[in-house]
Amino acid sequence: MAEEERTQVEILEENNLIDMTKYITYVSAPQAGGIATFAGTTRDTFEGKSVVELRYEAYVPMAIRCMKSMCSSARSSWNLHSIAVAHRLGSVPVGETSVFIAVSSVHRADALDACKFLIDELKATVPIWKKEVYANGEVWKENSEFVERRLELGKDGICSGRKVEVKAGDRKTCCGSKVKVDEEAMADLSTTRN
Repeated sequence: MAEEERTQVEILEENNLIDMTKYITYVSAPQAGGIATFAGTTRDTFEGKSVVELRYEAYVPMAIRCMKSMCSSARSSWNLHSIAVAHRLGSVPVGETSVFIAVSSVHRADALDACKFLIDELKATVPIWKKEVYANGEVWKENSEFVERRLELGKDGICSGRKVEVKAGDRKTCCGSKVKVDEEAMADLSTTRN
């Protein structure tokens, strides 16, 4: 099965719930000894404020491209069978899921490490914007991962076709993987933009 056939990336329009079973079923396979998942849900408070809902907007064509790119990066760093990534747009009330990732691999470590990489990379690079709606107001929020990436690169942080790799020696645990931006690819990218 080709890599594209084992990767499912979806952005769901408003009022479409994420069917986690669908994505877990998609990544399931007899040769997969591990399936790692992540579900991002709307919590009821943030810094003492009562949250009513989150609202998401995206530049969908670029978001899909960025999500596919991060999946390719994960595949080049870990031995993965299948990947599914889904993100909702529109209103996501408290307790509902806004983003879901499922990854399968022969061994659990690869699935766990790749799953963490994928959610971190999604939050740092994919052009999906979040508004927090409180009982007494609302505010657009930047993901901390996006801000950190922007500061690290001195750029806008959005997916730009750069090569992101995780070196095998840097994979200590699921929470200890290191993301390294290929500086040569960044230099090439900056000269093509000017």
